[in-house]
Amino acid sequence: MLRNIYHFCLAFLGALIYGFPSRRIFVVGITGTKGKTTVIELISSILEAAGRKTALISSIRIKIADRSEKNLTDTTMPGRFFMQRFLRKALNLGCEIALVEVTSQGIIQHRHRFINWSAAIFTNLAPEHIEAHGGFEKYRQAKLSFFKYISNQQQAISNQNKKLFFINKDDPNSSYFIEVGKDGNIILYSKKDPLTFNLQLSTNLIGDFNLENLAAAIAFVKALRIDDEVIKKAINNFKGVPGRMEIVQERPFKVIIDYAHTPDSLEKVYQAVSSKFKVQSSKFICVLGSAGGGRDKWKRPKMGEIAAKYCDEIILTNEDPYSENPFQIIEEIEKGFSQIPNSPEGKPSASYGAGKFQISKNYWKIIDRREAIKKAISLAKEGDIVILTGKGCEPFIHLEKGKKMPWDEKGIVEEILSNREYTN
Repeated sequence: MLRNIYHFCLAFLGALIYGFPSRRIFVVGITGTKGKTTVIELISSILEAAGRKTALISSIRIKIADRSEKNLTDTTMPGRFFMQRFLRKALNLGCEIALVEVTSQGIIQHRHRFINWSAAIFTNLAPEHIEAHGGFEKYRQAKLSFFKYISNQQQAISNQNKKLFFINKDDPNSSYFIEVGKDGNIILYSKKDPLTFNLQLSTNLIGDFNLENLAAAIAFVKALRIDDEVIKKAINNFKGVPGRMEIVQERPFKVIIDYAHTPDSLEKVYQAVSSKFKVQSSKFICVLGSAGGGRDKWKRPKMGEIAAKYCDEIILTNEDPYSENPFQIIEEIEKGFSQIPNSPEGKPSASYGAGKFQISKNYWKIIDRREAIKKAISLAKEGDIVILTGKGCEPFIHLEKGKKMPWDEKGIVEEILSNREYTN
């Protein structure tokens, strides 16, 4: 209770100190489990192509007009006075629209309060942060509660002085969001709606799930009356988001980095990559882990089960162990593919922190993530696909006692490839 009051007061003080900047800028909150960053980047790219100046906060970066920097705050939706300072800077630099990823943790800590939200976009909902919320229903409720803070504002986006909601009608939870937003102007979007994609788009984005992201972005910018040709050209030129289905190397074998860290997103990534690139003669080599610190322990065996289903070679490794024993996390993932027999000679080293051993010809446990990546690349032959999931472009690996190790997954992959460290 006291913590809630503390965060509430901080939110109010921030708005007061920076002069309630959201009253003079169109602020859009994008919420959901997956796709938020891609939707934000798509919308920003389209609006910039149309001559609209934008600002954005995502898990990857903070952009205000033509100024952009990595998000090193270690949180998608920064707290304290950060949000209000960001909006004030955006207003001062002439931005018309601010796009913000709205997280359930941010909502719990009142980081969305005292901001005049002009519109909300709901992408999808899947189990995540369940322990932190006390169940999926409470997680969903946190997301739903954000819709209650959308303001009645007549601005450039709509002729109606109504709350504005964009809802993915393909998501099984959409009815809950439609109910909460029923007093506003609801715009439903769908990847299955041919009207959404009558632009004959060409895109670099991979995966069926990215059709949802495209549909959300298109629905929003069409509500702003952005010209179809501008939308089409911007999407065609959109290169994707760093760490999201990012192809680091094309040949002689592919290396792909993705942020997927939930069972649902992991399976969708594997399906998309397999469908797009895999041929009968190629191997699918997967590097994955799972977060520690008591975070969503339920998902670990499920991640292993999905990896066993799609991958030809699996390397289990560190992701963000926090205070947990990394081997314990890996063993919980391993339970998901226990049908693969253990090799009797597979034994861990005395020091688990540097532990590395082969369990069978199909999978390995390598705690050192760099070594795990090196191993995956060493296994790859011409035409194979190496996919690294869990980190994307996150700048740190979180260790015990609050320690953080700087991390650059793409940079490490490029270094290994350029140094040919993977050569057996």
